[in-house]
Amino acid sequence: MTRKIDLQIPGPLGRRQRPWRALWLRTLLPPLTLIGVVLSRGLDLTLALLLLIPLAPLLAVRGLIARVGAGRVFVREPLIGRFRAPFERLRFAGNAPGQSLAVLLNILRGDMAIAGPRPLTALEAARVDVEAAARFTVRPGVFSPYRLRSRTGVAYAPETQIDSDYAYGQSARGDAGLVVRSLIGEVLGGGEAPTPPMLEFFGIPIVNTTMPEAVDWIAARAVAGDPALLAFVNPDCLNIAYVNAEYRRILLEAGRVLPDGIGIHIGCRMLGVALQANVNGTDLFPQLCERAAQTGLGLFLLGARPGIAEAVASNMRAQFPGLGIDGVQDGYFDPAEEDAVIERINASGAAILLVAFGVPRQETWLARNHHRLKPPVRMGVGGLFDFYSGRIPRAPVWMREIGLEWTWRLMQEPGRMWRRYVIGNPLFLYRVWRQARGDDTS
Repeated sequence: MTRKIDLQIPGPLGRRQRPWRALWLRTLLPPLTLIGVVLSRGLDLTLALLLLIPLAPLLAVRGLIARVGAGRVFVREPLIGRFRAPFERLRFAGNAPGQSLAVLLNILRGDMAIAGPRPLTALEAARVDVEAAARFTVRPGVFSPYRLRSRTGVAYAPETQIDSDYAYGQSARGDAGLVVRSLIGEVLGGGEAPTPPMLEFFGIPIVNTTMPEAVDWIAARAVAGDPALLAFVNPDCLNIAYVNAEYRRILLEAGRVLPDGIGIHIGCRMLGVALQANVNGTDLFPQLCERAAQTGLGLFLLGARPGIAEAVASNMRAQFPGLGIDGVQDGYFDPAEEDAVIERINASGAAILLVAFGVPRQETWLARNHHRLKPPVRMGVGGLFDFYSGRIPRAPVWMREIGLEWTWRLMQEPGRMWRRYVIGNPLFLYRVWRQARGDDTS
């Protein structure tokens, strides 16, 4: 007697075919795509006309000023647009205000959109890889996702990747959100300002750098074997350092101090300088894990509640195959066990030690045990483990883009965070204001 065997084939080959569903999808996809394109273009035209009609007298006056002062109405900048088609971006000639208002004419004739990737020069367009060519399937925009993230210091991914992600997920609703967030970002970002290599708040030097350079620095120190303490500071940390002499001394002696948070960004504006990037530990961690997986550098995770560090290790190993997390230890150990914990860390062979005790306890612990620890790079990372274990969800990307992650943290843990944000943030800005005036805040 022959028994029938049910063979389950994984993937789409093992599924029952639904020809009618496939037919409907093939039939509806082209018109739905066309409707989306028409709707997006219609919104651009509508908004451009709504702006052009009331601004027509101002545009006429600005054009007249350009004609009289510069001998021509427009300056034409050759750029590359959708489907790599060349076009000329218009600006009113002369140095009078309102030069960029002429871009409404580019939107009206279809060269550009309200939202989209930044238009490129011919040389920039020639350098775009085939993998990133999706950016040319949409019109370039006045408001771009990369500029938004750059203005608030969270442009960690390459511009080509951010543009490709936008092209694949473009929608009218998404464009509207991008415009609103960009307007907020322009206010937060302020005007152009110098970006000195070092920033200083209350006498504490902070390295003004980018995320890739920070990861390079950590990897180089780990390979070289030179002991170094890396600290991240946000407004709360600087408020603590303002009154805590020991923590302040530790920051002054650290190998590097990096800026963390929108408060530092706003503080820089008050001092007349610009922050290159919000190089916070939470966003740096996955990039560090990727580099460690590539180079074989081992990590040791110390801190947080029991089970949290283990969850982080499991999640990051799954995301970055080959990542070496050489050991984990929660932060709830008895002081009498400290020697054994340090022995475990040193025996692990890890090159990078991440400590999540909270500020300033983590930096104080690392400084006190500086000569006993073997991992070359030691980092205080605050609540980072809670995010990557999944215990506390991270703020949505759109909130991070406009510098409102702190409000998300306040909503998540109001009892613990209200003093830091409701009292601490205004106090920090007041102290920065005094520093900008030249008062002694060191």
